[in-house]
Amino acid sequence: MDQCMKITLLTHFKEFEKRSNTGRLVVDVLGDAAEQVRWDRLNPPPGLIREIEAGGVALIYPGSRDETDDDFTGIRQVVLIDGTWHEARKIHQRSPYLQNIRRISLDTGEKSVYNLRKNQKEFGLCTAECVIEVLRLSGNIAGAEQLQERFLEFIRPSGVMRGSVQGH
Repeated sequence: MDQCMKITLLTHFKEFEKRSNTGRLVVDVLGDAAEQVRWDRLNPPPGLIREIEAGGVALIYPGSRDETDDDFTGIRQVVLIDGTWHEARKIHQRSPYLQNIRRISLDTGEKSVYNLRKNQKEFGLCTAECVIEVLRLSGNIAGAEQLQERFLEFIRPSGVMRGSVQGH
């Protein structure tokens, strides 16, 4: 994956209203290299459909242990489903255009540090953490570090200094 890989966040409509959504942070930090596209079951995004049909697109989505694949060879664009884990499962199941594209499952072995929502999966990364990992795996270390820094600021309670609270 090169520095110019496009990141598309297929975003559940409820996420646009949530202050805890990290997708906006990704777009803010990465600029034109990232986009948030509103998911609509009945009206799939035509631009994304065209890009998938053209090839070179992968979906970042968890699979079984033996499906873990972090090889980005030939990938020009990655799609991440931006929503709660429950919403993401529904979006994946209800989007036929996502069923046959290459799927990459990230396995960092690390727990998420995202702390703005309750009932998170233990090893389930939030959207920003997934993008940070994709950037690292693709060799875009500077982008990963910049997003990591902004992400940690985003989740840190105001008035708390780095290191004074577990996970910050």
